Amino acid sequence: MRILGIIPARGGSKGIPNKNLKLLNDKPLLQYTIEAANKAKYLDELILSSEDENIISIAKELGVKVPFIRPPHLATDTAGSLEVVQHAIHFYQQKKETYDAICLLQATVPFRTSADIDRALEMFIKKKPDALISVEKIPHQYNPHWAFKADNENNLVIATGDEKIIKRRQELPEAYVRDGAIYITRTEVIMDQNSFLGNKTAYIELNNPNSINIDTPEDWERAEEIIKTL
Repeated sequence: MRILGIIPARGGSKGIPNKNLKLLNDKPLLQYTIEAANKAKYLDELILSSEDENIISIAKELGVKVPFIRPPHLATDTAGSLEVVQHAIHFYQQKKETYDAICLLQATVPFRTSADIDRALEMFIKKKPDALISVEKIPHQYNPHWAFKADNENNLVIATGDEKIIKRRQELPEAYVRDGAIYITRTEVIMDQNSFLGNKTAYIELNNPNSINIDTPEDWERAEEIIKTL
């Protein structure tokens, strides 16, 4: 199975200006993901997708291929990761190069390790799902079966659609949230179904106590605290 690793890293960021190049313990944020991905055993190729010259330059210095410059319309605040990955796949298809699956590694998750990536890829190769994503278990107090939403009359109803609340914590089904660290998806699912998930999605809990997906200044402050302990 041929697997293409893609690190998306655009230049613009409103929440944290120049986030991907901002120094975290004297290293650009982008570098943490590049170093982990470069050590992963199961990626046949690793590339970076960006429109930013400085990001591209640093990626190349760190040994990552940048086979194209991302088009401007895919480097806006509204451009999604799916369209970015589809652009990369199409680029290789035009060169008559094919990959069975894509491993998306966001630069905003700095403390994911090469072992994390390899463990996820091993599971994907063994189980053969449409996709595999990394997740974190939702604490029981935030379980969707204990969450509420407002109906059309502005009355609270159980968010899952259950008629009755599950009374005991022990009876709650496990629930998970994406942690943003790893997305692995078959190429045909991305291109034909316009999805990273497909019909059969496996999951892996990385159980990384330092897991964080940096999106806000508060996230950055937490990352700075975490790095002091590593």
